[in-house]
Amino acid sequence: MEAYKKWVRRNKDYVHSLESLANGLTWLLPERFSASEIGPEAVTAILGIITAMNEHIINTTPTQMHVGPVEPNSFPYSLCISAIKDLETVVEVAAQHYFGDDKKWNFIAVTEATKVLVRLILFRNSGYKMLLHGGDTPNTEKHSDFSSSQHNVGGFPRPGSGHVPNGLNPWNLEGRALSALSRFGENARTSSDPVWLRSVQHQQDIMEPPSCERPTLSMILSEKGVHGALFLMGEVLFIIRPLMYVLFIRKYGIRSWIPWFLSMAVDAVGIGFLTQVAKSRDGGKEQHYHLTVSEQDELKRRKLLWALYLMRDPFFTKHTRQRLESTEKLLEPVPVIGLLTAKIVELVVGAQTRYTYMSGS
Repeated sequence: MEAYKKWVRRNKDYVHSLESLANGLTWLLPERFSASEIGPEAVTAILGIITAMNEHIINTTPTQMHVGPVEPNSFPYSLCISAIKDLETVVEVAAQHYFGDDKKWNFIAVTEATKVLVRLILFRNSGYKMLLHGGDTPNTEKHSDFSSSQHNVGGFPRPGSGHVPNGLNPWNLEGRALSALSRFGENARTSSDPVWLRSVQHQQDIMEPPSCERPTLSMILSEKGVHGALFLMGEVLFIIRPLMYVLFIRKYGIRSWIPWFLSMAVDAVGIGFLTQVAKSRDGGKEQHYHLTVSEQDELKRRKLLWALYLMRDPFFTKHTRQRLESTEKLLEPVPVIGLLTAKIVELVVGAQTRYTYMSGS
């Protein structure tokens, strides 16, 4: 396995090219959306798991700058979530083939519940950071509002942190003066320490790197207040929304409007909470909860995923599909464009039955 990891890390561009080619060819497999599609979907799932595994190997490449022991919590949650998402379609196809359309939702609900459980564990163990791409992508950016507080001891800057006391602006004249005095005091104290003491402190820094305390639920609620609570509720709603959607489909059926409206309502409330948190930085007051650049991009991605409701039943059957079929008939006489349009409509209709209820999660 180590030899395979080394090969993937050395040839990551080549590996990415092969994965893109293989994943693209799976859409051309015969009878992909027919009644006997377990084989093609299994091939697609295997390729997806291999792709996720290779990405995990590349992302966990050890660097020379890494010093100290590996974090005890090293379970590959992102890889596990990716594998579950890839296997989910195979579970649906197999359950539909052997147990029928109605009972397949029982198996889908179990798969979604497993995915929710893993995501909640990841959400907690990551220090309640936003899940990027549903947990597929590790969120490694540090929150400046939490990390800055860890440089303070009893409300004062730690030695060498370079922070200006009393919340002064480090860019104005007074702030620069206090910062220079603080650095001067630190340099004087360091120069007065014995050589052996500095050597011991250096060895301790290498053997025991500074520990970054992971934010807890009570810490977020106490320090961030309402905006912290809104962030937590919005993220939890995002995590549990697919399971709620599947459970309501299992109860009311895929043609009912109840699951469609309830899922959209949960999405609207969750994204509304997160949008309110993101807008808190634009007000005149102090920023209550900081979203990193990747988290802001994730929020934009989730808003774009609202377009998937056009592909979910019953809206798709009553509106979207009719528009697609009318477009196909309109372009059918055109020699090349008509053929391509028919193929695109076939793929869209087939994908709608498999990938829309769990997409965006």
